[in-house]
Amino acid sequence: MTTKTTDGIRANDFQAAEGTHDWRVVGDGATAFFATPTFGEGVRFVAAIAALPDIDDHAPDVDIRDDGVTVRLLTYADDWYGMSQRDVDAARRISEIARKHGLSADPAAVQSVLVIPGASSTNEVMPFWQAVLGYVPRLDSPEEDLVDPHGRGPGFWFERMDVPRSDGGGAIHVAVWVPKEEAESRVKAGLAAGGTMVRDKYAPSWWTLADAAGNEADISTIGERA
Repeated sequence: MTTKTTDGIRANDFQAAEGTHDWRVVGDGATAFFATPTFGEGVRFVAAIAALPDIDDHAPDVDIRDDGVTVRLLTYADDWYGMSQRDVDAARRISEIARKHGLSADPAAVQSVLVIPGASSTNEVMPFWQAVLGYVPRLDSPEEDLVDPHGRGPGFWFERMDVPRSDGGGAIHVAVWVPKEEAESRVKAGLAAGGTMVRDKYAPSWWTLADAAGNEADISTIGERA
């Protein structure tokens, strides 16, 4: 069955909407982390979310740990992978429940990771990664992206390399998505830990750093691109 999205919005529009201050949009949706004093309190918080009217029509992804609960909101359809007005509405309702439970959000604890294999011909390498990961093509971008069908592992985006490595091989780097206000401190931390700046001309959307061996990582935000 084909599904279409009619209420998709830009990531920055979600971030600017009233009542979404607890949430930060990263690479795979809007996420909030609510610290909890005990595991049991986290379970009770999630139970309250589950009791919301019509929550099953657009259910969030939830991760419960002994120090807190991470909630992710994402609208995923044949023609869309991102934020929607439904996510704005859900974010407001979930934040209200958090306040009733005496919980506060910690935006600094939010991030997501994207793995980026590079190749001269991405369609030659995607089948291998799909096979070994057990992933599936992302509905809205099946020729570029693979995703975990259970929504647990990081996404894989396949980048065509205009200039292959000298040995003709591919390369893999990671993108670490963080809230906009956390990006520069993360970049400074990477440089202080022995990294070097590869490029910053795309900042504040992303900075590319490399470790001492030349392995690269993008510090990424929604910046000005979404």
